[in-house]
Amino acid sequence: MQKKLKLWDAIMLVMGSMIGSGIFIVSADMMRNLGSGFWLIVVWVITGIMTVAAAISYGELSALFPKAGGQYTYLKEIFGKRMGFLYGWGLFTVIQTGTIAAVAMAFGKFTAYLIPSLNDAAPIFQSGEFKITWIQILAIAVILLLTYINTRGVESGKFLQNIFTGSKIIALLGLIALGFILVNASHLAESFSFGSFSNLKKNIDGSFLKEGWQPIGGMTLLGGIAAAMVGSVFSSVAWESVTFVSGEIDNPKRNVVKSMIYGTSAVMILYIAVNFVYLNALDRDGIAFAANDRVAVAASQNIFGSAGTIIIALLVMISTFGCNNGLILAGARVFQTMAKDGMFFKSAVKNNKNEVPENALWMQGVWASILCLSGQYGNLLDMISFVIVLFYMITVFGVIYLRIKQPELERPYKTWLYPVTPVIYLLIGACFCILLLIYKQQYTWPGFVLVLLGLPVYYFINRKKTVE
Repeated sequence: MQKKLKLWDAIMLVMGSMIGSGIFIVSADMMRNLGSGFWLIVVWVITGIMTVAAAISYGELSALFPKAGGQYTYLKEIFGKRMGFLYGWGLFTVIQTGTIAAVAMAFGKFTAYLIPSLNDAAPIFQSGEFKITWIQILAIAVILLLTYINTRGVESGKFLQNIFTGSKIIALLGLIALGFILVNASHLAESFSFGSFSNLKKNIDGSFLKEGWQPIGGMTLLGGIAAAMVGSVFSSVAWESVTFVSGEIDNPKRNVVKSMIYGTSAVMILYIAVNFVYLNALDRDGIAFAANDRVAVAASQNIFGSAGTIIIALLVMISTFGCNNGLILAGARVFQTMAKDGMFFKSAVKNNKNEVPENALWMQGVWASILCLSGQYGNLLDMISFVIVLFYMITVFGVIYLRIKQPELERPYKTWLYPVTPVIYLLIGACFCILLLIYKQQYTWPGFVLVLLGLPVYYFINRKKTVE
């Protein structure tokens, strides 16, 4: 593969893949679970520490295995083909493609702010609860357009990625600055005065009631933190996408690890700053009960007045468009690597005349489009958050496992503060997963079962080979 991506391009890919629609929405549900501006920031800080610790740990593996496929390659090399395939299976069925679908739908929904007729139009097709809307068609059009652009060569995708990621970083910095300058009445002190943990009463169906906040503690507090972290963790994933294109990055042993550490650190600082803006512009109820959970829209209306909705709609459109470009560019490289290992459709192996895996790009694009039509991708993503963290944990554990099993390996980069850094991630990740298993099982078992369905597929593929 040609080395067409420099360090700056890799950092833009990390940041662009991370910043999608989540940061503009998830803080509403987080506040409903936490009831405190103080705890909201604490959860984002914990997520930031967790994310950067994982990125630092992945750096050692990226330097050991500086080739396309990233996390799939690490898991395959350390734990065998079966584990690599299960990750790749989850990535194709929902992790990468479901995220692409969700981000494209967010683009469509915020476009409907600017073009209300998209919301008002009758469904193109409806049968019972299943329907196809113009917003879904727009989401599919965006996926197919970005897929086509990426088939024109890695430089086309790189140019688009740098432009859109740069634009949304500048826009976010502007939002952060003006969020403190233009707000007439700050709610920051009030938000932090609720230092004690509380949440809202719930209906039998689990939905929140608007009847006031109730103080809680003990294990219920931990359950609320875990539930809130589903949102912050979901908004902070996909940084590992840069490892998928290691084969096309100049000096990957050095630049992949730098891009992950610089990129994740910068994004988490931006995320924490944006949440301070929300707490400054809105009171607790304003965040928790923002219409359709669009906290950024509610905050922007207080900052910019009536123009706030348009400003945020444009920002989210830029953000989601750039995010999807990064996800589409990177994901196809994993499926191509899997195909080379005999673990995916053979036609995905080929590069086109522009030296990019065109068939793998279209397979990914078509499946993501089908998920858009299904309307179920959002539920699938909620279910898969647990599995994403689980695979992160297995990969981070792989750093420790290799140090013990193969200490003689030449490591161009060694994990900073080893073993403290990977252990920090494993401890936070384990607490998160255990608490979800206890308190929020709807986020755990469905996604886990979906990944395990890959086992019979793996054995079918390997039925004529010697199974590891």
